[in-house]
Amino acid sequence: MTHRSAEQIGRTELGPRPLPPLGPPRTPIAPSVVDTVLDSGLRVIAVRRPAVPMVELRLEIPFGDTRRTHPARAEVLAMTLLRGTPRRDRFAIDKVLAAVGGDMSAGVDPEHLSVSGSALTSGLDVLLDVLGDALTSASYPTNEVARERDRLVERLTMNRSQPQVIAREALQRRRYGNHPYAREWPEGDAVAAVTPAAVRALHRRAVVPGGAVLVLVGDIVPARAVEAVATALAGWRADHPATELAALPELTGADLHLVHREGAVQSQLRLSAQAVSRDHERYPALQVANLVFGGYFSSRWVENLREDKGYTYSAHCGFEFTRHGATLIAEADTASEATAAALLETRYELGRLVVVPPDDSEVDCARQYAIGSLTIATSSQRGLAGHLATLAILGLDLDWLLAHTGRLQAVTTGQVAEAAAEFFAPSRFTGVVVGDGKRLADPLAALGGVELP
Repeated sequence: MTHRSAEQIGRTELGPRPLPPLGPPRTPIAPSVVDTVLDSGLRVIAVRRPAVPMVELRLEIPFGDTRRTHPARAEVLAMTLLRGTPRRDRFAIDKVLAAVGGDMSAGVDPEHLSVSGSALTSGLDVLLDVLGDALTSASYPTNEVARERDRLVERLTMNRSQPQVIAREALQRRRYGNHPYAREWPEGDAVAAVTPAAVRALHRRAVVPGGAVLVLVGDIVPARAVEAVATALAGWRADHPATELAALPELTGADLHLVHREGAVQSQLRLSAQAVSRDHERYPALQVANLVFGGYFSSRWVENLREDKGYTYSAHCGFEFTRHGATLIAEADTASEATAAALLETRYELGRLVVVPPDDSEVDCARQYAIGSLTIATSSQRGLAGHLATLAILGLDLDWLLAHTGRLQAVTTGQVAEAAAEFFAPSRFTGVVVGDGKRLADPLAALGGVELP
């Protein structure tokens, strides 16, 4: 039997054959859900998604604070929340979770204390018992606090030598100055000064149910799951709600700031502008416009900087959401000798998006990508739980998520063009360039629009 080679197939009159057109997106099917607020003020969202016999748990507690000591204490608290209670030490916690195929971890950012966990559906009561025990009785043992505190100091020292961290901190200062939101990582000396007593005091004051959101997604009966939460967390109460971080100031356009990093062979470009929140009527159009600019691999900015010029391996523009708003952030790393040219091309693409708006083909491709990405991201229990928790802290719910595909389908090319013209004007952006100032100062000064150190 004779087989044709790939080269021969490629030359046939019938090939290469075009890909078949995409079919219409599936209409999302609303799952069984219970969304309620307990007497303690805790909002519970339980969703049935019986893909596998597991359950995913997400807890988000508003954790804002203006005190300079808060970031250090909050980080240590998150690292030691599950390190022991009067009922169980950390080994017992790990053992009881492992027995039900479970795990649990905690983290913190300037806005929220987050707890994530999962277990076999049959182990939901155990998962909730461990959570309730930690929320009401975490003991923060002296040896555990000391161990995690020392590890955190070492990690902060290493992280702050990384260019991406340097760029992120510089961007936050540029955007928000001394606002608590800009303090994403604590200072090492502040961490070293944290005591177990200080962590326990923070827990009593801030780890409270009022205003918090608990999401459960899995092979569960939602009403029964909510009852299990109410029972397991019955002792978690407080006479005051959790503290939300104050709203951020709106960003305004300004020159970029050059941050000197001695001897750097690469530079980090970070540009940011004000956007709109997910519940804004113009968000779907802006989402598509962002994808056309730099939100996925086939975008204009990526095509220019990576595919055409070879200035960067990765360029990306996306959204950063907070409780009260949203921003756009464009990020690219490039060699020092190409930094000024990459910035020039970035400004060019921003301007081109305004004066040469996306056409029907670009909008359709970006729309399909957005719909497909959302479908994939929410297809698993883990993905759906994460999305619902994120939406809940923004004031949105499952109905918003289910309707978003329809909103994206309804967006017109004209609406995307209007969003592009308003939100991607180069004059709306501010940001930083991190790199070796000795090599970058002259070309950036010639380019203009950059404050030199």
